[in-house]
Amino acid sequence: MGALRSATKPEPPAPRRKRVDDWLVRYSFPLLRVTLGLVIFGFGFLKYFSGLSPAQDLVLHVNRILSLGLVPDQVALPAFATVESLLGLSLITGRGLRYLVYPLTAWAIAILSPVLLFPGELFSGPDHAPTLAGQYVLKDIILLAACLVVMTRVRQDARVAGE
Repeated sequence: MGALRSATKPEPPAPRRKRVDDWLVRYSFPLLRVTLGLVIFGFGFLKYFSGLSPAQDLVLHVNRILSLGLVPDQVALPAFATVESLLGLSLITGRGLRYLVYPLTAWAIAILSPVLLFPGELFSGPDHAPTLAGQYVLKDIILLAACLVVMTRVRQDARVAGE
């Protein structure tokens, strides 16, 4: 009977596993938030310098379509660079995260719109493999998913704090 009881009773976690679990609980979210911010800031900052960002032509092409050509390229690129850089800085510093959800939504629409607007250009490789621009946009899907995790956590923390 004693053997049966010990077989059903879970064993306490090993001390090393507990330390790893504690480290993950404490640092995984801030690490995700900061690294996500660094990536978004880095890609945004590159857009300030003409010809440096691999997404420059893609951003301008999307701008011309979504703005019906009303927003000049010399306005659109710095504006997008500024929004992206500010999003990244907010994620890095942790400041203003509660207000990030709205500009983040607009950013998500902008970065994923090429999939809907010109899929033929993004997936025109052999057997419809993604081009370099297509790979760039696919990377954005992962960034968006990580942003959703961050925003969910920020909203939960605000709800718990009663804000």
